[in-house]
Amino acid sequence: MPDWSPSTYLSFEDERTRPARDLVAQVPLTAAQRVVDMGCGPGNSTELLVGRYPDAAVTGLDSSPAMLAAARQRLPQVQFAEADANSWMPEPGTDLVFANATYQWIPEHLTVLPKVVAALPKGGVLAVQMPDNMAEPTHQLMRDVAADGLWAARLADAARAPLPPVATYYEALAPGASRLEIWHTIYNHVLAGPAAIVEWVKGTGLRPFLDPLSADEEADFLARYLAAITEAYPATSDGKVLLRFPRLFIVAVR
Repeated sequence: MPDWSPSTYLSFEDERTRPARDLVAQVPLTAAQRVVDMGCGPGNSTELLVGRYPDAAVTGLDSSPAMLAAARQRLPQVQFAEADANSWMPEPGTDLVFANATYQWIPEHLTVLPKVVAALPKGGVLAVQMPDNMAEPTHQLMRDVAADGLWAARLADAARAPLPPVATYYEALAPGASRLEIWHTIYNHVLAGPAAIVEWVKGTGLRPFLDPLSADEEADFLARYLAAITEAYPATSDGKVLLRFPRLFIVAVR
């Protein structure tokens, strides 16, 4: 699969960073010695952690070389390294594992996350945010366009699975947690128009659909998708559109 594009991702940096800011605010640690940003991307979430815990050793981890290069340029004083969230576990003494929009890409994250909590010291925190938007028009229309074209067979498994119910996360994480908070927040991002919505998802959810396609096929797919998005997200009185975006938050204290 082609590497992630930091520039595409950061086209909406403020909107994408907003959930990370909200998650950082709910971490119940006044101080920390070792902090890990799992799935750090281009370093926008890591920057928040450095600001919140200036005396901590903060490490950013990601599987994307391009994202890590952007993060190192942004925060040259921070250590960044390549890691796979499917199998990574925190080192002893890690006070906080922070993961903003990462574990939804890990099919077995319900198995992985309790192991991460178990690896933390008593009082250590796992803080996770995941998009919970597979039922939104943005993602339903991806699947519709993928199923209606010569690319249907190649894209049959492109969509990621929807997140399980909240109770499933509670049952998985509660046995190893002294405190567990789970909540949803629905963001309504004001974007310039339907094309901006397409540009937003090109940096994340659309990637598994576009990566297998040729350049001509990609252009055809995007044209069909834009037409569907334009119908699904009508303009407001000032010509802008509202992108409804539900996200799931979890804070588990060991």
